[in-house]
Amino acid sequence: MKKISLFLIFILSCILLSACGRSDKVNGHNIRTAYKSVKVLKERLPAEKRIEFEVSFWTIRDAQKADSEFLNAVDGKTPLEIIDMGQEIYQQRKNAGFKGYEHYSSWEDMINKFSQERSQQGAIKKEDAKDKANDVLYNLPR
Repeated sequence: MKKISLFLIFILSCILLSACGRSDKVNGHNIRTAYKSVKVLKERLPAEKRIEFEVSFWTIRDAQKADSEFLNAVDGKTPLEIIDMGQEIYQQRKNAGFKGYEHYSSWEDMINKFSQERSQQGAIKKEDAKDKANDVLYNLPR
């Protein structure tokens, strides 16, 4: 009985270790795990690669409408492989005259513009008329 339990512990340990070994790759088991693994991978990347990785991932998703095709395309890929795939899709679409890509001269140009937009998102704060309407300052008589 002890041999069986030791064997089971050994097998479970091997399974856990093999599952943990793919932490640097996209887990394309299903859509939910793919999105979760991409979120974790993005946080581990250097800041300059995060937007490029995110844009690449969503470019692949846009190109592969069916979930199964998309999951097969990204499963087991590293962030650099995802970025390469995104660049390839961009170039194919750019050459085909894909609407929306005419604003960018190259992949790097598109990533730079997205990076600028992202950095400016928190910097620009517009005054909202609703904020003034909800002002709680009261004029109290003296």
